[in-house]
Amino acid sequence: MANELPVLTVTQINNQIKDLLQMTFRSICVEGEISGITFQSSGHIYLTLKDEACQISACMWRSSTGSLSFRPKTGDKVRCFGYISAYPQRGNYQLIINRMEMAGIGDVLVMLEMRKQKLAQEGLFAPEHKRPLPFFPKTIGVVTSPTGAAFRDICQTAMGRNPHIQIILFPAMVQGEGAAETICKMIEIANFYKMCDVLIVGRGGGSQEDLLPFSEESVVRSVYNSAIPVISAVGHEIDWSLADFAADSRAATPTQAAEIAVPVYGELIQRIQWYKNDLYNTISKEVQNKLLMVRSFKPENLEMQFRNIEAPYLMRFENAKRELPENLQNKIKDLKQQINQNITILEGASPATILNRGYSMVRDKLTGDIIRDAAVVMPGMELEITPSRGSFIATAK
Repeated sequence: MANELPVLTVTQINNQIKDLLQMTFRSICVEGEISGITFQSSGHIYLTLKDEACQISACMWRSSTGSLSFRPKTGDKVRCFGYISAYPQRGNYQLIINRMEMAGIGDVLVMLEMRKQKLAQEGLFAPEHKRPLPFFPKTIGVVTSPTGAAFRDICQTAMGRNPHIQIILFPAMVQGEGAAETICKMIEIANFYKMCDVLIVGRGGGSQEDLLPFSEESVVRSVYNSAIPVISAVGHEIDWSLADFAADSRAATPTQAAEIAVPVYGELIQRIQWYKNDLYNTISKEVQNKLLMVRSFKPENLEMQFRNIEAPYLMRFENAKRELPENLQNKIKDLKQQINQNITILEGASPATILNRGYSMVRDKLTGDIIRDAAVVMPGMELEITPSRGSFIATAK
C-alpha cells in the first residue's frame, strides 16, 4: 500500500530520538535542586534535578568533574550547563552536564536549618539531656517500615550478636504524607506500655525529601520526650535528619544502630568467665594466706613464739639482777664521796674553823655590830674581841 508507514526497529527510533534531542537541546542551562546524587568509583556523578513539579535525570562524566569548585550534595540548588541526550538501549533521556555552579541553597535545607535553630534554642539538642544506653538490653524496639531493608538488617545484626535478644517491630510509614504521625504514634506506644529497653528509630537511605518525616518537629519532640533511650538510624552514612540531634545516640546506618544497642553475647560470656576465674584465684590466694596465718596459732607454734618473745626479756632481767648490786655499790660510793666533799666545803666555811686559824671577831660592845673597818672605831669605844676560845673587852685608844 502506498500510504503504508515505514517500519522502524526500536534501535532506529531510539537513535532518531537521540539525534533529535541532541540537535534541539545541544546547549542549555538547567536550574534545579539536587534530589539524589551518587559518586561512582569510576569518577562519574549521577544525580536527579527537580523543581516544584518535575524532575530529570542527569550525569556528569569524569572528564567534566574536574571543573567543579564545590562538592555537590542533596539539597543544593545548582545551575547545570550541558545538553540533552538519550540512552538508546534503555529508551530514556538525561541531561549531560559539562559544567555546574551553585544557584543558592536548596529550599529544603533552608527550611531544615531554620527548624534546627529553633529546636536547638529550645534545648532539644542539649548534650546534658542525652542518656546512656542500657548495657545489656533484653528487648529492643524498632520504629520503621515492616517492608524495608532496615528492619531486616537490624534483626540480622542484633540476633547475630545476641541470639537471646527480643526484637519488637513498631510498624510505621517512613516517607510520604502521614509518615511523621505514625512515627510519633509508635514512639508513644512503646513508651506508654514500656515495651523495650532501647528504641531504634530510622529507615534505610533515600533522598532528602524521603527522609523529611524524621526531621518533622513532631517527630523530633517525640524522640526528645521518649523515656526509653533512643538511637536514631536514618539513612546511610552521609544522610542525616533532625531526629539525629535529639536522640540519645546516633547511628550512621540501621546496621550500626543494632551494633550500638546490642553487645556481643559471646564476648560478655567470655568476660564474665574471665572475671569469675580472676575472682576465684584472688579468693583462693587470700584463703591460703589466712590458712598460713591460722597455722601459726597452733599451741606448739604459740609456745615457741612466746619463748622467742620471752627470751630477750629474761636475758635482760638476768643481766639487770647481776649488775644491780655492783651498781648500788658504785652509787653508794659516789654518794659518800660527794658527802665528804660537801663536809669539807662546809667545815672550811665554818666561823670556828676560821677563828682556829688565829683570826678574831671584833664587835662594838654597845651595839653588838661586827667591826669590819677600823675607820669606824672611835677612841674610847669598848670592843668585844672573840678569838678561837673565850672573849675579852678592850678599849680603843
